[in-house]
Order: sequence, then structure tokens, then C-alpha cells
Amino acid sequence: MSNKLLITLVQTHLVWENKAANLKNLQEKIKTLEEKSNIVVLPEMFSTGFTMNAAAMAETMDGPTLAWMRQIAIEKRIILTGSIIVKEKNNSGHETYFNRLIWMLPNGQYGQYDKRHLFSFANEDQYYTAGNKRLLASVNDWKINLQICYDLRFPVWARQTPPTRKENPSGLYDVLIYVANWPERRRLAWITLLQARAIENQCYVIGVNRIGKDGHQTSHCGDSMVIDPLGEILYHKKDAEEIFTIALDKKHLHGIREKFTFWQDADEFSLFE
Repeated sequence: MSNKLLITLVQTHLVWENKAANLKNLQEKIKTLEEKSNIVVLPEMFSTGFTMNAAAMAETMDGPTLAWMRQIAIEKRIILTGSIIVKEKNNSGHETYFNRLIWMLPNGQYGQYDKRHLFSFANEDQYYTAGNKRLLASVNDWKINLQICYDLRFPVWARQTPPTRKENPSGLYDVLIYVANWPERRRLAWITLLQARAIENQCYVIGVNRIGKDGHQTSHCGDSMVIDPLGEILYHKKDAEEIFTIALDKKHLHGIREKFTFWQDADEFSLFE
């Protein structure tokens, strides 16, 4: 078991619906990364911005953005993650669209998570199809729960399954990651909820958000954050592009869970009954 997990947050401006510009910008940023990292985290819809123009912006799973992610992951020997717009044909032959997080491994294989909670306030639910399965990844014995933006407002979807005394004494996962296009005018909710998810789940929480204005002139100020299992803010960046790498500490995590045994008082439930 590795006691440390190195995670790199990429907070950046996104060019509205311009895949070539965004991928070029992100590639240049990632190539400057000289320090070792296990996971590099990009924002939600990192190649396009948070657009409802799904038909024009979507790609298949063998499209250029997934190929770009595979190339970067292999070259840099990292896990690369962030969400993109993906299209698939349903059983009726009609195209459906997903806000899909890709978990690209350094061997070119990948996992995927389709955003569960679609942002109806911006009509996301009118253009995209919601997912119904969580993605729990494993890296060097660290368990990681991967979610997207609006999912943050729904604590049940992130909630640790209460551990059985023998089979799961430390909970389901150690790190909760949110990739986002969260607007500046609701930044208080973003900051508060990230801390709440860390405290209630006794885990590290990573939130990676964009900066700049989108195609609707909505401002985003970043506020990308790393929070420890007690809710302490270990990293916070506002209003500027930055690539930041942090080491998460498994001993610190386990120490908190062993000292504060809140799991013994948790309600039993299942998300999937």
C-alpha cells in the first residue's frame, strides 16, 4: 500500500466550444508538469465548456478527445481525468448524449462515469442522459469516488456506505473528486458543500473548477480546492490559472477515522436497492 497519493489539479480558462484551442492549452500545461503525479484532474467538459450544444460538440468513444487523453496519459505516465461530451446510439437507433467523466489510465485503458444529476436550471436534462452507476476507482490501494459538478448538491449520491464491522471497516472510498464548471455567483455553495462532503464522509475531497467567462458570459472564479477528512482546507485557488500538485496522506486519513469512529452511528442504507 502506498501511503501517499499525488494529485494534480488543473484550474484553467476554457475557450467556448473550441476543442482544438482547449486541448492545445491543456497539453501545454500538462507538459510543463515536472514533478511526479499519480492523477491529473481537469474540469468538467474541459474540451468545450459547459455547453448544451451537444449535437455539434459530442464525440464517440473512439473520437479525437479520448485519443488525446490516451496519448497524454501514456506519455506522462499518469491517470488523466475530466469530463467530455459523448454520443451513443440507443436501442432505437437515436443518438443520446452524455456528460461523461473519463478515467484514463497510463496503459491506455479507461473507466467512465456518466453524470447522475443533470443541471435542470440550465436545461442540461433536456440535452443529456443521466447516468445511474457510480465509478469507484483504485490507485495504489487508494479508493476514489468520481463525480461531476451538480452531483455535489446531492449528498446521498456521495455518501459512504456504512461499513460492516468485518468487511469494510474504513468505508468505501478515501478520496472524492468533483470536476466542475461552477459559476462564481454560487461560489459559497461550492466551497461549503465541498467541505461538507469531506466531513460527513471522512475522506479527502478534491474540487477542480474552471475560470473565466463562458459563451453565456457566466463568470467562473475557480476556487479549486483540496480538503482533508476533518474539513480543513489544504489548498484553495481563486481567479487564476494554476497547476498544483498535492500529496494526500493515508496515515492521516486512517488516524482520523480511528480516532473519530462516527461510522458506528451511521444509518444503514443502500443506493442500489
